[in-house]
Amino acid sequence: MKPAHPLRPFLPADTIRLQDLLGQSIEELTGEDYDEEQRLAWMSGAADAIAFAKRLGENLTLIVEQDGEIEGFASLKANSEIDLLFVHPFSIREGVGTALIDALERIAAARGAEKLTADVSDTAYEFFLARGYQPTRRNNIPIGDVWLANTTMSKTLAKGGAAPTKGAPDDGERS
Repeated sequence: MKPAHPLRPFLPADTIRLQDLLGQSIEELTGEDYDEEQRLAWMSGAADAIAFAKRLGENLTLIVEQDGEIEGFASLKANSEIDLLFVHPFSIREGVGTALIDALERIAAARGAEKLTADVSDTAYEFFLARGYQPTRRNNIPIGDVWLANTTMSKTLAKGGAAPTKGAPDDGERS
């Protein structure tokens, strides 16, 4: 039986496809929370393919790929921070984000992390809240002349695995 959301590690050859997925996710899913100038500034963080591949490669980056299509990706930084979570617009609310975060939480807990943090976009805030993450700080991040708001959230992990989740009703993305 094929898993519902097969996970695999990031490979450098994935970089261009992940840049594209990130751009589509930001453009199509965050319009209610961020204006066009903010979305373009946000996307600029992945514009340099070499720097983006380096960022993904330095972290533990997992990809959900099914039938040759990448549906989402997420990165774990320093075993304690969710650095990136992006889900393709066509795969939203299909459990892709949940599968990715479940895996990162399990890996972090197995490696001894007691807590995970994430700087969560306004768009993904409810997704993380439903997974048991609690807001700890509101942030305004400058990108050039543009400011983007997000919220630092954290979750205590159970020993040997992720903390129980109330159930996440949908998937979101974050920066």
